[in-house]
Amino acid sequence: MAVFIRSVSGVLIILVMIGLGYVLSRRGWFDDQAPKLIARLVTQIALPAYMISTITAKFSAETLKKTLPDLRFPIVSMLIMFGLSIIAFHAFRINPKHRGLFESMFLNSNTVFVGLPVNEALFGPKSLPFVLVYYMANTTFFWTLGVYLIQRDGQGAAKFDLKQTLQKIFSPPLLGFILGVLLVLLDIQLPGWIMQDFQYVGGLTIPLSMIFIGTAIAGAGLQNVHVDRDSLGILLGRFIVAPVLMGLLVLPTSMPILMKQVFILQAAMPVMTNAPVVAKLYRADADYAAIMVTETTLLSLVVIPILMVIVQHVA
Repeated sequence: MAVFIRSVSGVLIILVMIGLGYVLSRRGWFDDQAPKLIARLVTQIALPAYMISTITAKFSAETLKKTLPDLRFPIVSMLIMFGLSIIAFHAFRINPKHRGLFESMFLNSNTVFVGLPVNEALFGPKSLPFVLVYYMANTTFFWTLGVYLIQRDGQGAAKFDLKQTLQKIFSPPLLGFILGVLLVLLDIQLPGWIMQDFQYVGGLTIPLSMIFIGTAIAGAGLQNVHVDRDSLGILLGRFIVAPVLMGLLVLPTSMPILMKQVFILQAAMPVMTNAPVVAKLYRADADYAAIMVTETTLLSLVVIPILMVIVQHVA
């Protein structure tokens, strides 16, 4: 019961900030460009600073060397999830014009805008390296395979742009992570005032991420939330298939219990908020993607406490 109460408390912390973003958006505080600005502030400024300040303050070279090899588990999980997404597409008889989006949303999760705050609220800063290991695999899959699939929906014959893909993969958050790791491994100490700035700016990451989610939900419109065949497959994939698969992969191993818990939770995060953006860019069905972001984000607030209780008993 204590685990469930702690999980609910963590979700409530997040829900209040999401609610704030939703209410302010509905009251007209944000124009159409504001969500884009908030997302850029988080991904290009706040999150890289958060990565550097947290990694250098909380982790040793030994811890990082033990953590990074476990990147193989989310990679294997996502490869299997891609295969399962193809099966699910046929089993649920998904609308053919949604095939690429369905497969992309089925296998990728929102590991930063939702995953990071959730794990921070539930486990504290000690969960960060495990969150980031999963993030590395997730962002690589989304900006390669995921974008290819979405592009195929909108343009028929999808094209692969290596330069653009590498720019997306080696984004500011990942570069911040790499810099933080190098500072720890090489035992380099930055001046105290620089680290203080990183800490202050990095502190914007979680509240701004949650406000962004609130604006995204307001933009999609709660009145458009509904469950049909195309959405049910995504819900099952995100909240049942993905965490069960990850559990089967990591539970028999000797990795730290906290890493197992974080990986399973990360696998069960909602649809990536980038999915509607990419869908709009390539003229796929951005409305379908936006609705799935809203549905999975809202449902995750119910699923996470339940999943936490299950994970605590099996890990």
